[in-house]
Amino acid sequence: MTTKKLFATLTVAILILSFKGDKVAYKVYDEKGKKSSYAKILKAVDKADIILFGEMHDNPINHWLQLELTKDIFFKHNDNLVLGAEMFEADDQVIINEYLGGNHSYNTFKAEVKVWPNNKTDYQPLMDFALSQQLTFVATNIPRRYANIVYKKGFKGLNGISQSSKKWIAPLPIKYDKNLPGYKKIVEMAGGHGGDNLPKAQAIKDATMAYFILKNWKKGQTFIHYNGTYHSNILKGLLGI
Repeated sequence: MTTKKLFATLTVAILILSFKGDKVAYKVYDEKGKKSSYAKILKAVDKADIILFGEMHDNPINHWLQLELTKDIFFKHNDNLVLGAEMFEADDQVIINEYLGGNHSYNTFKAEVKVWPNNKTDYQPLMDFALSQQLTFVATNIPRRYANIVYKKGFKGLNGISQSSKKWIAPLPIKYDKNLPGYKKIVEMAGGHGGDNLPKAQAIKDATMAYFILKNWKKGQTFIHYNGTYHSNILKGLLGI
């Protein structure tokens, strides 16, 4: 990671939800809580190799801004762009590649890929931008069935899956620090439910996302990754930021 410059986190506070007249639909703050701007985001992006866009999954302004930023990065800064998202699981990569190659309709795509309920409105526009510009779109998340194994049995549960299945997971064993603030907060919020395996299930997701981001980034490219805001701080550490 020593050769990379990284702009890690985009923080967007949604304060105004009106599109009438000349009212702004959002305001931007930096990580210190100071007012910023979209122009400053674009300026920082020009120096970035990997961008983590931390979103609120149910916020339409976040999703609109994701698409606008992606387009601006491509057309104004670096057309050597790679997209990736936690919303798609790694074992769906073959189908995603086939879709981006023009081999399937959207109906086939949504029937074969484990899409989120809000995929059509919130994430498919990003996928279809990749299709229109012939960009790579990386499914970075661990298949949920394997995260569920960790939730039930801990990391040792993954010893029971085949070697070919492990290609969809970060190389094992992963480094895990239960004292990271994010994982401690998960335990606190769960009120004891899930025990020690709950944060471990989250950790295997984070490790897998980081693994596939780095695996698919090359010098000269810009990789933009869409993930929940929670993941950004964890991924920053795993990516060596």
